[in-house]
Amino acid sequence: MVELLQGLFPKMNTHSTPMAGRKPSAIILYHYFPPDDVVSAVHFGELAAGLAERGWDIIAYPSVWGCRGSSTRFPADENWRGVSIRRIWRPRFRQSTAFGRFLNAIWMIARWSLLAISKHDSPDVLLVGTDPVLSLLIARFWKLVRPRTKIAHWCFDLYPEAAIADGLLPADGPLTRFFKGLLRPAYRACSLIADIGPCMSKRLMNYPSDGRRESLVPWALDEPSAPLVSDLPDRDEIFGNARLALLYSGSFGRAHSYEDILDLAEMLAPEDARVAFSIRGNRESELRASVKCRRLDIRFVPFAPLGQLRDRLACADVHVVSLRPEWTGMVVPSKFFGALSAGRPVLFSGSVESSIALWIREFRLGWVLDGENTAEIASQLIEYSKSTTQRKEMNHHCFEVYQRHFSRGIQLDQWDNVLRSICSAC
Repeated sequence: MVELLQGLFPKMNTHSTPMAGRKPSAIILYHYFPPDDVVSAVHFGELAAGLAERGWDIIAYPSVWGCRGSSTRFPADENWRGVSIRRIWRPRFRQSTAFGRFLNAIWMIARWSLLAISKHDSPDVLLVGTDPVLSLLIARFWKLVRPRTKIAHWCFDLYPEAAIADGLLPADGPLTRFFKGLLRPAYRACSLIADIGPCMSKRLMNYPSDGRRESLVPWALDEPSAPLVSDLPDRDEIFGNARLALLYSGSFGRAHSYEDILDLAEMLAPEDARVAFSIRGNRESELRASVKCRRLDIRFVPFAPLGQLRDRLACADVHVVSLRPEWTGMVVPSKFFGALSAGRPVLFSGSVESSIALWIREFRLGWVLDGENTAEIASQLIEYSKSTTQRKEMNHHCFEVYQRHFSRGIQLDQWDNVLRSICSAC
């Protein structure tokens, strides 16, 4: 009971004096946080640490429980890279089940809302993510109770739209209309709505807001200082002596597609090009079954933890990214940025309207596979495999584009500037 009460009312220590002459302060609300290795948790952790390095007082309020293991419990209070972490206790509902995720969402949203009625001072900024789903619902309550606090929302995925794309909700059903009705005033309460790509920005325009809108993308988890040199032992183990190596490395879930990739792999096989998957997620078994049914020469290798990610990225010539067309604008796969950071072009399987497809065309970063051009893309990849000079030039080009437009430092500087701007706005 003591733990429950402490979890309901954690300590809060922020500022109420004007920003001039002191550090700006921010509270970050996201379900998971480092050392949890969930990709979005790593991004929110690095954002928090980056803001702390740039002169912010940062407090994060994640859950005490890890994402991928309900038995993994982190310390309730700690300081990490200049960030004060005050983890919130909640029951151990299983995140791997729909009912468990729903209960976790209700609990965390309620807990974060209770923070607003603390007797302590208000932060300058409340930064809210999208895990658990519908987290932004706290924005309206926070704005009523703490009107001085500026609310910023970093939208990694869009709900209920993603649930519609997944077939869980009808597009115009009563529950969908109910959720959208709840979210509209929450978006209007935001001083900043940050999306992670132009296709998501377009979707978010369906929610009117007077707040500032920015595209602030998730950077690569690992940023080498130069294009990676191919790791020959890892490459030989995964691809053998293939002339062209294509790798899908990362999460593989409901938002990701594979049919067009398998069609392409079948066309490339006689040309000494190989496709491999290093994945984890809830569609992995479905993908394996399809590969087996089609008798394709495609290898599956263990998912690479962060400490081994650089070697895994280095072994491929081209990195594969996919997104089901119906999910366009609801998520933007972050593995795209990891590929560019490693100095590798991207083969994207998905809608031509996706942010990744737009970036590939704008910056000449690879190929877009849309289901109707498979033979054409196969021919282009075969020609690409024959030119060592072209591959080296493409590797350097992709690396330079990442450094100029998408790197961690550039994105964190933008976050610092934008948040300070909304704090100083009248």
